[in-house]
Amino acid sequence: MPPPALRPGIIPLRPLGLGDILDGTIKLIRSNPKAVLGLSAVAALLASVPVAIGQAFLLDALPSPLDDPETVAAAESELYSVSGILGQYAPTIISSAISFVVVTLLTGVLTRILGRAVFGGNISAGEAWRLVKGRVPALFGVVGMMAAIMIVPLVVFVLLLVAIAMNASGPEAGLWLLGLTLVFIVVYLAYYLFFRTRFAFASPAVVLEGRGPVDAMRRSWHLVSGDFWRVFGILLLTSVLVGLVAGLLTLPFTLAGTMFGMFGAGAATPIVSAVLIAIGGTLGSMFTYPFEAGVSGLLYADRRMRSEAFDLVLQTAAIEQQRQGWVHASADELWHPSNSARS
Repeated sequence: MPPPALRPGIIPLRPLGLGDILDGTIKLIRSNPKAVLGLSAVAALLASVPVAIGQAFLLDALPSPLDDPETVAAAESELYSVSGILGQYAPTIISSAISFVVVTLLTGVLTRILGRAVFGGNISAGEAWRLVKGRVPALFGVVGMMAAIMIVPLVVFVLLLVAIAMNASGPEAGLWLLGLTLVFIVVYLAYYLFFRTRFAFASPAVVLEGRGPVDAMRRSWHLVSGDFWRVFGILLLTSVLVGLVAGLLTLPFTLAGTMFGMFGAGAATPIVSAVLIAIGGTLGSMFTYPFEAGVSGLLYADRRMRSEAFDLVLQTAAIEQQRQGWVHASADELWHPSNSARS
C-alpha cells in the first residue's frame, strides 16, 4: 500500500476526489473563518439589502386579504402603474449590479486565501486584498465577457419574439411563442451549463497565475478539456447542495418577513420586514459564496495536478516549507504555470 499523500493544508497533495474537494472547501472555511465568512457576510449583505427593501415595500403596498374589494382594486392598479413597476424591479436591478461588483471581488480574495491554505498557511483579508487588487481589472474583464456570452442569446431570443409578435396574430401566434419559449429554455440551459463549466477556472487563472481575461478564459477551456463531464458534475452537484442549504437558512426569515409585511400594521412594518428578509438573504449567500468559490478553486488545482503533474511541485514546496517550519508568502508564486512539471 502506498504511503498517504502529504497533506500540509486543506487538501492532500495528489489528484483529488469529490470527497477531498468538499472536505477541503469546508476546511478552507474553518481554517480562516474570520476572513472567509466575514468577507462573505459583507458581500452577501450588500447584495441582499436592496432586494429586501424592495420586497418589503412591495409587500406593504400589496392589499391585505382582509381589506375591502375597493381598496384591493386600487392597490393592484397602483402596482401595475409605471411607478409601481419601477418600484418592483429597480431594487433587483440595483442588487444585481452590486452583486456583480462584490462577488467578483470576493471570488478573487477567496481564491488568494485558498492558494495559501493549500500549503497550510493563513492569510488575513487585508493581505489577500493587497495581493488581489492589482488583478481586479482582469477579474472584471472575465466576468464581463462571461456576462456577454450569457446575455447575447437572450437578446436574440427577445428580438425573435418581438418579430413574431409583430407579424402574427391570433391563437397561432400564441402557440408559436409558447413553443419557441419552451425550446429556448431547454437549449439555453444546456448552453449556460456548457460555458459555465468551460470557463469555471478563469478566475483562479487570473488571480493565481496572473493572466489577462482572454488568456485566463483560454486557460480554463484547456484545463477543462479531457475531463469536462467530471468538472460539470461536481459543479452541478455543488450548486444543488449549496442551493438546498442556503434555502433552508433563508426560508424561515424570508417567510417571517413576507408574513409580517402582508399582515403587519404600523409605520415600522416595512422596516421589520426588510430586516428579516435581508437576514435570510445574507445567511444564505454567506454560505453559498465561499463554498462555490472553494470548490472551483480546488477543482482548478485538481485539474492542474492531473494534467500537469502539479502535485509534484506542490509536494516539493510543502516538504521545504515543513523543513523551514513556516509557509512563506513566496508560496503564492508556485501557482504560476511555469512551475508545472508538465506545462
